[in-house]
Amino acid sequence: MPQCPDYHRKFQQIAPQTGFPHLSEQDRHHVRTLAHRHRFTLQELRVVSEIAQDLRMWQQDDIAARWPLTTPQDGGKARKQQLIRELKAHWTALRHRANRYPPGPDMETTATTPKALARDKGRLGLGACPVASPRTRCCNLLTLDAVENCGYGCAYCSIQSFFTDQQVFFDPEFGRKLARLELDPRQIYHIGTGQSSDSLMWGNSHGVLDALIDFARKHPNVILELKTKSANIGHLLKREIPANLICTWSLNPPAIVDHEEHGTASLARRLEAAETLAGTGAIVGFHFHPMIHFEGWEQAYAGIIERLQQRFSPQQVAMVSLGTLTYIRPVIRNIRQRGLPSQVLKLPLEQADGKLSYPEAVKLALFRHAWNSFSVSWQEQVFFYLCMENQRLWKPVFGFDYASNDDFEAAMKASYMARIESRRAAAGD
Repeated sequence: MPQCPDYHRKFQQIAPQTGFPHLSEQDRHHVRTLAHRHRFTLQELRVVSEIAQDLRMWQQDDIAARWPLTTPQDGGKARKQQLIRELKAHWTALRHRANRYPPGPDMETTATTPKALARDKGRLGLGACPVASPRTRCCNLLTLDAVENCGYGCAYCSIQSFFTDQQVFFDPEFGRKLARLELDPRQIYHIGTGQSSDSLMWGNSHGVLDALIDFARKHPNVILELKTKSANIGHLLKREIPANLICTWSLNPPAIVDHEEHGTASLARRLEAAETLAGTGAIVGFHFHPMIHFEGWEQAYAGIIERLQQRFSPQQVAMVSLGTLTYIRPVIRNIRQRGLPSQVLKLPLEQADGKLSYPEAVKLALFRHAWNSFSVSWQEQVFFYLCMENQRLWKPVFGFDYASNDDFEAAMKASYMARIESRRAAAGD
């Protein structure tokens, strides 16, 4: 490949500032050749590299097929800009097509298991939800980092954008620190442990679950939520679960689990685990988050909701949340750097309250369909909410909304505590 020495030096300088280093070897060779032929600027190399990676991840025609080296290059800068426009137009058209996932069995998938390490993380405290924003309606959830980093390989994961080196950290002093955490007994706390890792996939490793169970029992004014995509409830079945410890499952159709949620439990096993735990009297909940738009999504999500209503009574379920793919740019960069086969970026990303997400019309279609698939008894007895979404979507979906985040938080806590007190009364606690 003949190279201009001056441009070769420029390319060496600009390439690390783009997604070029993360391309496959085949795509790197092709993009490098195009860059030298057409003297790509930094921005042009960034755009072509991102599109090349997306096409590879989406398992579409690769960059070599879309921009072959046999393409006539006469015309200089104007011809280069035309070819880039044509490439972007093809990429944009793909993003507006519904994703297609080949059908397959509802099965376990695999992911690389990070290395588990012990590390004293210093003072233990409660944090704010990491995705809270004044632009969206937020429940003011408090967070407790029992574990740092997740062992699953969900293609859309934001947790893995904040941790590196495939390492998961457990604090060996977590139990003692949690036992010393001071809370106001006059205040109701809603605390989640699923913001920096999956809450159940690790089981009782390093005594994490025992510490959380004891914490919930010690503080009856705490609503402690464990959120998971696992079926790892073995240790919970050995313990008496306090009424204020709520286990919630993130749910998606088998096609999404198989192709985008690597390493997680199948939908069938998640539902089986939730049903088993609910059978002991424990309160459960479900998150349709993220809902993903793909060919056949209406039947797929309606099918899950039908299974929920067949297997659970509304009295067993504290909440159902709805939400969808929402990204900040560092997460998008991380997804492209991983380069796994995935269609989670194959969507018409639009600005949405400081982040990037589906167009509002798509969101409304997803959320309305889910809400309308539930019976009136579920709608009246279970707490439904939109997670990380603008308040203007609430009334078109549910027919109601909240005037402020504080009102939303108060309504959520009141609903959860009523369910918790009902369970305590039934158990004679």
